[in-house]
Amino acid sequence: MTDDAARGERHQADNSAPAPGTRRPGGRTARTRAAVRDAVLAGLTEYGYPGLTVEYVAEHSGVHKTTLYRRWKDVEGLLADALDLAGEDTWAPPDTGSLEGDLRALAHEVVASFADPAVAASGSAMIAAGFRSERAAAALRGYYAERFARCEVLVERAVRRGELPAPADAAPGAPADTPARTDSRTDHSSVRGAIDAGALVRSISAPLFFRLFITREPVGAAQADQAAAAALAAARAGAFTTDSTTADAAGSAHGTDS
Repeated sequence: MTDDAARGERHQADNSAPAPGTRRPGGRTARTRAAVRDAVLAGLTEYGYPGLTVEYVAEHSGVHKTTLYRRWKDVEGLLADALDLAGEDTWAPPDTGSLEGDLRALAHEVVASFADPAVAASGSAMIAAGFRSERAAAALRGYYAERFARCEVLVERAVRRGELPAPADAAPGAPADTPARTDSRTDHSSVRGAIDAGALVRSISAPLFFRLFITREPVGAAQADQAAAAALAAARAGAFTTDSTTADAAGSAHGTDS
């Protein structure tokens, strides 16, 4: 038996794994998927999206290329699943005790993620891939949509501390540091309808991404603090406040995109 045939046999069980975008089991399938993801990131870092090949991923992951073609189809499928896997991590927005501190911490996370050349190379390549492949672009949108959704709790905390306006349908006379409703899911939707968490977080990363990818200017702590301060001022001025109709429409669009 050849080495390729042996490797193909070892990974035969992975062929029946769920398609990207669904919940995966653990064990060998999870390890295989992680190895493929690491190889995709390595290839993006070394060659960029145009130079990434299934053969490269096979060589660096130890997964036979026949298995890769059968399960992921092509490079676009490999990249989409790498982004999907990244979205299954345990990342949560910072909780510093104040909205100002949370926004500054988020801004500094963006800067830090592009400070390490190795990390920045793969991240930049994934963003660049979104301009070349609609499937990669869809995966990238899904990845960030998940990040923005996780940041809704950041807005909830700020409302409960009285740092941002309470929802319009909050109970009259309710203290600023308590939820507007007793049901956690209802309160979550109410707060989200009042303040668009995704828009708030985008306003932090947007000026930083503009410098990183458009003007190619350096970013550092000063730029992170400036972006956070601008987002905080806008939030306090009500720039990200939506009415219920807008919130419902945004929620429906988010559900369609995901």
